[in-house]
Amino acid sequence: MPKAVLTISSPDAANTVSAVSPEARRDLMRTHVEVRMEGKDAVLTVDAADTSAMRAALNSFLECVMITENIGKITKGTQ
Repeated sequence: MPKAVLTISSPDAANTVSAVSPEARRDLMRTHVEVRMEGKDAVLTVDAADTSAMRAALNSFLECVMITENIGKITKGTQ
């Protein structure tokens, strides 16, 4: 079973956890995702049944993280 652990060190890490948590709670047959704060970092743990499921989950969650980071930059005026 493939496993990935992503650590996001960012001033917006807490916002990332808030934004991604609803997606992580969805019940999917081939993946299990946990999102949590560890200190000031957001940590996403992805367990997948196979590499195709892992690729799909990582693509989806990395897109969410990127959007959250971009929104943080826009709202702070630091594009």
